[in-house]
Amino acid sequence: MLLLRRCPSLTRFAPLNSQRRQASPVAASCAARLCSSYSEDKRSYQHGPRWKHVLAGVLAGTGAVLAYNLHQHKAERVDSTVQTVETSASLPFFSQEEVTKHRSLEHGVWVTYKGGVYDITEFVAMHPGGEKILLAAGGALEPFWSLYAVHSQEHVLEILSEYKIGNLNVDDVKKQQSVVSSDPYSSDPERHPVLHVNSLKPFNAEPPPEILSDSFITPSPFFFKRNHLPVPQVDPASYRLQVEGLPGGALTLSLQDLKTRFPKHTVTATLQCAGNRRSEMNKVKQVKGLNWGIAAISNATWSGARLRDVLQAAGYRADVAQWARHVQFEGLDKDVTGTTYGASIPLNKAVSEDGDVLLAYEMNGEDLPADHGFPVRVVVPGTVGARNVKWLGRIMVSAEESGSHWQQNDYKGFSPGTDWDTVDFKSAPAIQELPVQSAITAPADGAAVDRSAETLTVKGYAWSGGGREVVRVDVSLDGGKTWQAARLRGGEEEQQHGPRPAPPPGRAWAWKLWELEAPLPPDAQRMEIVCKAVDNSYNMQPDSVPPIWNLRGVLSNAWHRVQVEIREDEEEEEA
Repeated sequence: MLLLRRCPSLTRFAPLNSQRRQASPVAASCAARLCSSYSEDKRSYQHGPRWKHVLAGVLAGTGAVLAYNLHQHKAERVDSTVQTVETSASLPFFSQEEVTKHRSLEHGVWVTYKGGVYDITEFVAMHPGGEKILLAAGGALEPFWSLYAVHSQEHVLEILSEYKIGNLNVDDVKKQQSVVSSDPYSSDPERHPVLHVNSLKPFNAEPPPEILSDSFITPSPFFFKRNHLPVPQVDPASYRLQVEGLPGGALTLSLQDLKTRFPKHTVTATLQCAGNRRSEMNKVKQVKGLNWGIAAISNATWSGARLRDVLQAAGYRADVAQWARHVQFEGLDKDVTGTTYGASIPLNKAVSEDGDVLLAYEMNGEDLPADHGFPVRVVVPGTVGARNVKWLGRIMVSAEESGSHWQQNDYKGFSPGTDWDTVDFKSAPAIQELPVQSAITAPADGAAVDRSAETLTVKGYAWSGGGREVVRVDVSLDGGKTWQAARLRGGEEEQQHGPRPAPPPGRAWAWKLWELEAPLPPDAQRMEIVCKAVDNSYNMQPDSVPPIWNLRGVLSNAWHRVQVEIREDEEEEEA
């Protein structure tokens, strides 16, 4: 009863196949204790029944339950269990193809771990993280377990071993470790399997939308990935940044120089791809570009040297602005011809004290991950992601914009009437600041909710470019006929200490997460949920996609809509 009372989400699942063995009493007991613990620990989890946002980090990690003080045995027992898990050869062998077929409750939920194959179907209903455990279905547990310290608890493998059904074929184990050296992408870093991949080479992917609203700061592995070229391998010891175009001559800086010669500044800023929500434009008329959903946007804390300070050290003075208009950036990522990724921003943004432009070497308190620009990237708060150049190798103050393809012939908006036969890229300015944006992360489009739930919680994000603060998010449960204002949520500090003062005008770089809890409409069988955001300049999202459609599918910020079905209770249907 404790499990069901404190974890209502565990009752969402249909009964499992009766032929499967009954769930382990130990695991069930542990699930109940973990659920109770997360609900009652007010110091760490501020939202009572909304402890689920903590477990979002666990995702498919069954270790969230398995690892939480399950038994009081000695650590030596675990060591022997590890050996048993890794060396048991009496069980059958399965191919990865066979494992991948088991990705649902209907067909069974299988996962792999260190060469073992586990059927965790019966465990799903006990997982306090709810359906997010299914994110690892058909794949490996390691990427999920390695992210969070909860999995280092002593007796994870002891309980996991109860669900072992076999071993992964040796060839498939080798395939996971093999690298094709001739592939220019062969040295790309590993990525978390939960990401929805839009392109493998170059790698571009976004997290499941529900993850975004679980944490104000997006964990680095889940931060959307936008690469145009292979990820370069950069030696931090030999790394050099060239700063050019100023009267003082060229300045060369090492990574150590950036860390020791300039004050370290930290900024929390949201980055959004220009093509976020492009998939909605594709539904109107096909566009060219990656088919991004609503999650090509993420929020992180960035630390590094201010670009302004570095430019001043290189000789920037006020009179430079009489001839210079832009600051160009070149990355170290390049194609087979040696052409590097490039972009530029206005000079006044680069040198403004309020611009907060960073040469960042840390993300979320750690060295930049390879996918996010290690060892140094530009972070231009309030500006489209395309100008936040990664793997930064060169900075140049110039009278001209960057001549890069991505500045001149991409990332520009056009009239809905412009097609590829008539487009003139020179006629449109390069995107810099982005328009106001919001989207619904939960429930998902096409989801079903039970009438017995009585209430529905809607979650999402909202953000506006140029440092404009989102001041309101309106939500409708009837397709836009009536509206309610959502509750805006800030970061973890705000959750612990109450609302923070509004950011200085023009410097609201981070998104707002929002939430609305409302009663289910009594007579409706379906709902069209809609959201729209308003920033402090009273910019609002347009109500539909067709008027803002463009051939590149950028700047997609119409009202976001999801369709939800209301399921009647079985008792009512029988009556």
